Amino acid sequence: MDMGNQHPSISRLQEIQREVKAIEPQVLGFSGLSDDKNYKRLERMLTKQLFEIDSVDTEGKGDIQQARKRAAQETERLLKELEQNANHPHRIEIQSIFKEAQALVKEKIVPFYSGGNCVTDEFEESIQDIILRLTHVKTGGKVSLRKARYRTLTKICAVQEVIEDCMKKQPSLPLSEDVHPSVAKINSVMCEVNKARGTLIALLMGVDSSETCRHLSCVLSGLIADLDALDVCGRTEIRNYRREVVEDINKLLKYLDLEEEADSTHAFDLGQNHSIIKIENVLKRMREIKNELLQAQSPPELYLRAKTELQGLIGQLDEVSLEKNPCIREARRRAVIEVQTLITYLDLKEALEKRKLFPCEENPPHKAVWEILGNLSEILGEVLSFGGNRTDKNYIRLEELLTKQLLALDAVDPQGEEKCKAARKQAVKLAQNILSYLDMKSDEWEY
Repeated sequence: MDMGNQHPSISRLQEIQREVKAIEPQVLGFSGLSDDKNYKRLERMLTKQLFEIDSVDTEGKGDIQQARKRAAQETERLLKELEQNANHPHRIEIQSIFKEAQALVKEKIVPFYSGGNCVTDEFEESIQDIILRLTHVKTGGKVSLRKARYRTLTKICAVQEVIEDCMKKQPSLPLSEDVHPSVAKINSVMCEVNKARGTLIALLMGVDSSETCRHLSCVLSGLIADLDALDVCGRTEIRNYRREVVEDINKLLKYLDLEEEADSTHAFDLGQNHSIIKIENVLKRMREIKNELLQAQSPPELYLRAKTELQGLIGQLDEVSLEKNPCIREARRRAVIEVQTLITYLDLKEALEKRKLFPCEENPPHKAVWEILGNLSEILGEVLSFGGNRTDKNYIRLEELLTKQLLALDAVDPQGEEKCKAARKQAVKLAQNILSYLDMKSDEWEY
């Protein structure tokens, strides 16, 4: 059809489709819930477009009817995508975990900044458990879920950081106001900063509806302006005291920008993070070494070189910057376990080879332990190659094999011999570690 003679209804439908297309990125990246203002705004916009599409007169023409149908289907698809993002089971899981954190902060932290008791070890353990559970929420690569998890983790980690910074850092004792008149003002500002910490935590966790980020930002900025205006008369101790309080305020201001960070950056997409890329490169090399070892005709010749390189990979992982991100921390932890397990496999293989080359007299219990270690070596080789999940038949088979080895070790009677007791204990620990490693490999964790 000549564009110059295009039917007005077709032109109108194309215009609506362009408007819908412009809304699509907001829908795909929506990470909130169905009661959020942004959800209702996007829903209204898309519903309005549906009404606009429905109002287009087709004049009974088939091509216009088809164009209107396609435009309506595309808009309805986005409405459905919006609803699914807000009600996805893993999005609900993230919100449920966040509510636990809210209740914890409301019970333990808000009273603390209102003059209550000190922060307990129980709180620190509970918040760490919440962070760990959030890192294990699966996103399936969905941008909306990645954003939701990132936002929630960032808020909770910020709260944890504010509290830890406050608890670990011994605050400077206020200088005597007799030193200089400006000290009284700095002392007063420091008290306001301590109150602001509690307000900030309550804001980040959504447990204070009487305050806003914008207002708190203005208050903190005003405190900095007051401090900058002070005349310290060149007194070094007063200048240092003022600088310390200003640094505390700037730290709090930094946390107020967290809400916009997931939208304004791609920080939630850890696939592009340089620390994750470094971890992935280490894992790639580790897998190459593993495949070389498992497929080699004469693997003992490779043991020393492989172990040396694997130790080097552990060193590279130690140098990875965690960026205060629990997902990066978990990714590094898992990578270290992957490399360390391969080193354990090599150590076990070497020990078994050495025993074959230099046989010696052994009592039956000690010999039984070594036989089980031989079985564990073979099973560990299979576990290293395993790449499925917990529903796979091979997972169930490997789990059963490891359980049998543990039962076999339990049946070994060391007959009071200390050397045999130690060997059995070591073998039990190895079997349990292999079971844990199998579980880790099959839990489908993602960053």
